[in-house]
Amino acid sequence: MPRPDITRRDIRRFLSNILLILSLAIFAGPCARAQNPIPNPPSPPPPPGAAGSNAQTDQSHHLKSVVDLVVLHATVVDDKGQFVPGLTGNDFRVFEDKVEQKISVFSKEDIPVTMGLVIDNSGSMKEKRPQVNAAALSFVRTSNPADEVFVVNFNDEYYLDLDEDFTSNPQELHEALERIDTRGSTALYDAIIGSLDHLKKGHKDKRVLLVITDGDDDASRKDFSYTVKAAVESNAVIYAIGVFSDEDRKSQKKMVRKSKKELATLAESTGGLAFFPDRLEDVDPVCIQVARDIRNQYTMGYYPTNAAKDGTFRSVKVDLNPQKAHEKLAVRTRTGYYAQKAAQGD
Repeated sequence: MPRPDITRRDIRRFLSNILLILSLAIFAGPCARAQNPIPNPPSPPPPPGAAGSNAQTDQSHHLKSVVDLVVLHATVVDDKGQFVPGLTGNDFRVFEDKVEQKISVFSKEDIPVTMGLVIDNSGSMKEKRPQVNAAALSFVRTSNPADEVFVVNFNDEYYLDLDEDFTSNPQELHEALERIDTRGSTALYDAIIGSLDHLKKGHKDKRVLLVITDGDDDASRKDFSYTVKAAVESNAVIYAIGVFSDEDRKSQKKMVRKSKKELATLAESTGGLAFFPDRLEDVDPVCIQVARDIRNQYTMGYYPTNAAKDGTFRSVKVDLNPQKAHEKLAVRTRTGYYAQKAAQGD
């Protein structure tokens, strides 16, 4: 059959159709992408305790608050170690480098926290991990359900044992804790520094590490003084539990003594506590005590009278007003903070 002749009109119609198709393709792409826009980043959270305070809500003041406000989480206990409820901002006095500061914000709330469980996974922990894991889960169950939590297991290296940065799912935390491969040495300092860095990804204003170990650091790249400085700069609260066996106490007295001293220094410098239970069975009630301590704290903030951005360490002390001090109450908070350094060109 002879092929029909193609006229110029046919060619023009064909080219017109091609141009129409190309035009639709070009405009369809942006329209399709516009249906799933990239979300704007979330606004930075307000400073802890700002709700109901004198803090203003305009953006300029909010940014200034985030930068300048020094936030303290304080625990008040009686002579039996029991938390003292019902205090107000007027019951406290705050001093920076011995100069009294004005408390600008104050609250007593069980606020959710960003929290890391940092668990020793070295060879000496093999027989201890099942009970330690059970205690860590008790800690999570006693904590605020809205907490965001991660698990770091460490030996001579440290590992984030979650499929995501944080979780509030007890089953996921249980699975992370069960990833046990007890071997190798103890890179405690590196694990703490890495965990402090991971805390920065959190979305809560209050940040906590619970560290459980049975030995002295013998594998870290960083030293103890660097670790303490990193902890103080992070504004996180560190709780530490040293789980030493009877054999450790008998045959490795020097190691146990050194480890206890370092864990206590690390915890106290951040406003936390260190515990050294005599029996492994006591780790569970200690973890529950830590969870309750975290949930029963007063949060206060002040704008320091020393506004210099010089990067120096500022000592902090929180006292009770005289009418409360006679009741033999004790206040615990972090020992200080590092001032910000001025940006170049400021």
